[in-house]
Amino acid sequence: MPANETIILYHAPQSRSSATLTLLEELGAPYELHVLNMKAGEQRQKGYLAVNPLGKVPAIQHRGALVTEQVAIFIYLADLFPEAGLAPAAGDALRGPYLRWMVYYAACYEPALVDRAMKREPGPAAMSPYGDFDTMLGTIVERFANSPYLLGDTLSAVDVLWGMALQWGTMFKLVPEIPAIASYVARVTARTSFARVAAMDADWAIQHERAAHKEPA
Repeated sequence: MPANETIILYHAPQSRSSATLTLLEELGAPYELHVLNMKAGEQRQKGYLAVNPLGKVPAIQHRGALVTEQVAIFIYLADLFPEAGLAPAAGDALRGPYLRWMVYYAACYEPALVDRAMKREPGPAAMSPYGDFDTMLGTIVERFANSPYLLGDTLSAVDVLWGMALQWGTMFKLVPEIPAIASYVARVTARTSFARVAAMDADWAIQHERAAHKEPA
């Protein structure tokens, strides 16, 4: 396989980029990892800021192009490997709902979750990107409360994104662990790709903690 077909993922363990790594595993994609030690502040150093000036992961490079932003990366990767069946094609009736829930994550869930974590009230209704937290969350819960996955009976890339997001949200007690959320998270994260990434991340986290505190291996 040509070198430029390999996807380079800039990754930090137990961060948003873990979802991207899980997607790469689901897709069976060829990838190379550049693992950043966030405990040592590597994401804020000159080398990585040349990749992403915001100092955030994930970021990918493929065929000489740089892609940042979690949702853009998900859409790009799932479309790049249509044979994996994780993204409805353009023209498919499910393509619109698929894009809706992808963008809903970035445009509504993320800002709402940050406000809740920071104990901030949302902006006025006319200015808030998500309205209010309960309505935002209830909208997506209603969808998977009556369906195993967001697009129906078949898992797609959008479930990889939301499964991990809600797993972390409930873990940090920012999202209520109601039965519909708990069962959805359990169903999605039971996949072997999640277990593989969790094991890799746990090992890296230990190594990074030791390196940050200069502990012997």
